Amino acid sequence: MATSRSVARALRTRLLGYLESGKNLAGSACGVVGLGLTVTGVAGTYWPVVVAGLYGAGALIAPPERPAPPEPRGPSQQLDDIRERFARLREYVAEVELPDPAEGRLAELMELYGALLEPGWVADALAADPDSVHALSRAIGLDVPECVDTYNRTRWWTRLTPGGESPERHLERQLSLLHEEAERLTAGLREAEARRQQTHTAYLEERGQHS
Repeated sequence: MATSRSVARALRTRLLGYLESGKNLAGSACGVVGLGLTVTGVAGTYWPVVVAGLYGAGALIAPPERPAPPEPRGPSQQLDDIRERFARLREYVAEVELPDPAEGRLAELMELYGALLEPGWVADALAADPDSVHALSRAIGLDVPECVDTYNRTRWWTRLTPGGESPERHLERQLSLLHEEAERLTAGLREAEARRQQTHTAYLEERGQHS
């Protein structure tokens, strides 16, 4: 019974959707023309075929329905997406063998990213800064994977043709730069919170003077 009701509701929804669609409106308009031809006697005894044919032609030439534009994703949804990519990144780097200095730097970087994305007031402060959200998303979704992938490829070629600057040194430098960027991001959020606190203090002081 529940299944039958669900099917009936789905069919009713689809029928209502078609009745409101551009194809039905265009077909109905052409069908009205067919009825006009019937009234004037042009269609003759074949008027049902004429009306149905004009309706079908109108529905056929009607432009397709445009899909509804996607709803803009809010800051919290964007952070949820970043958290999902971060979880996949952690799984990926856990399976990659890195030299000790770079591995330690990467561990520090991942710990800092995790702290920024931990649900709570820090993540709320992050969500309020679109530039920081973009920077963190780019680092997690692009920069860190690219650093690790490039290191693995370069190391493979270095084994065949030794010489030149070591890929380990480049990787460590890249991770250090990303760590510095994450520290600047964190410092910016901390300063924003401090300014917010100072602003609230000034507001309370001003309110106290007028009370």
